[in-house]
Amino acid sequence: MSAEGNSAVGEHGVSKRAKAPKRKAAKPESRLAMVRRARKINRELAEVFPYAHPELDFRNPFELLVATVLSAQTTDLRVNQTTPALFARYPTPEDLAAAVPEEVEELIRPTGFFRAKTKSIMGLAAALRDDFGGEVPGRLDDLVKLPGVGRKTAFVVLGNAFGVPGITVDTHFMRLVRRWKWTEQEDPVKIEAEIAEIFPKSEWTMLSHRVIFHGRRICHARKPACGACPITHLCPSYGEGETDPEKAKKLLKYEMGGFPGQRLDPPPGYPGRPAPPLGASG
Repeated sequence: MSAEGNSAVGEHGVSKRAKAPKRKAAKPESRLAMVRRARKINRELAEVFPYAHPELDFRNPFELLVATVLSAQTTDLRVNQTTPALFARYPTPEDLAAAVPEEVEELIRPTGFFRAKTKSIMGLAAALRDDFGGEVPGRLDDLVKLPGVGRKTAFVVLGNAFGVPGITVDTHFMRLVRRWKWTEQEDPVKIEAEIAEIFPKSEWTMLSHRVIFHGRRICHARKPACGACPITHLCPSYGEGETDPEKAKKLLKYEMGGFPGQRLDPPPGYPGRPAPPLGASG
């Protein structure tokens, strides 16, 4: 009730505004309470997104590595629409390393920054050919030495192609863990380190998928769909976005909003529609 509604009649019949009760300042959340809340969010997201998965189409570690490099500054959907033609023409590191750069550029042009990305993927293909026998290495230290490969890309490959736990700190992950007050850090490496202390290693890869799924579908950057969010009771930032349930529902994306997903070839159990090929209508 508003302060205007909290009125009382004085002894002379003059309406006087009653003093609003003083609100106690919110008690700072303890480290233990934050960890418990964070782990509960993870458990509840596992129920909301039991099908969470990497949203890049790939058939082997090489394809996942290249696709992840191509995903910089674009959507996984656009990458998935682009890579079929790329991998049909250059299925191995040896093939890609020996390609004509201008031809690769033309194939990956839809992903943007195609000249720089061509240099990166041809460079990493050459490194795989020359230094690793044409195979993608399964160690972080080796992966981050490849052209265009940082920790985020390396953990995507390790977690999803080799089963090695890792935390993928992309823009969605960074935004949500800060909204949820799991960390105040802004540097991806520091965020990774702090989140790693909250969750057991066995949860790292799937935690990344769940958080990223939630960020892409519900907790958007500009206008979170707060009114359609299943974890509002655990979110200290509730209210930053649209709280009206009907309006919030219209903000939902991909399968949550009844639209195609990002993968042309989604895994079994995915409840949404496959994405359309490049040039096809949704």
